[in-house]
Amino acid sequence: MKIYELGPAPSARRVSIFLAEKGIEVERQHIDIRGGENLSEDFKAKSLNGQIPVLELDDGTTICESVAICRYFDEAYPTEYSLFGNNALEKAQVEMWQRLVELRGLLVAMQAFRNISGIYQDRENCIAEWGEESRQRLIEFIPTLDKQLAVTPYIAGNNFSIADITTVILCDFIQNLEIQIDDSLPNLQRWYQHVSERPSIKA
Repeated sequence: MKIYELGPAPSARRVSIFLAEKGIEVERQHIDIRGGENLSEDFKAKSLNGQIPVLELDDGTTICESVAICRYFDEAYPTEYSLFGNNALEKAQVEMWQRLVELRGLLVAMQAFRNISGIYQDRENCIAEWGEESRQRLIEFIPTLDKQLAVTPYIAGNNFSIADITTVILCDFIQNLEIQIDDSLPNLQRWYQHVSERPSIKA
């Protein structure tokens, strides 16, 4: 079993934190995204979306999309508490917040960064104005997280979950957009400081 990844990339980091929380070690292989290695036909044969991370099982089966990879490990290596929730309500709440943070937070942050920085302008059409619009939408979304954390210790409720993993990655990444988790977001700031001390995230 092997994971093809670029360690610091948000999607790959989500899988790494998830595996660390579960105490699972998997062989890793670096993929040079900036150099376009993920655009090669060999890599595309493994990854349906041409992106990292990709999990390759011993029988050659491959799984792309980081949350799908996390779901595989959650089912294949069950623990007392699932990072996707343990009962119907928990699972629904984790799914809800995971999707909210993913679609209104992390995805928007990536759109902002890629379009403002032009980091991949050699392979995609970068529109600076759309990047700035995405950045503003992100700024407007973040208080939603602060409001939620005023009533629950973690993003989706009483327990640490994959929604928290996605949120901490978002909070780390937005620094690239000069957005800070400051005193105007006291609940998010407290949560961020707390979860950042978890060994899985510090690693």
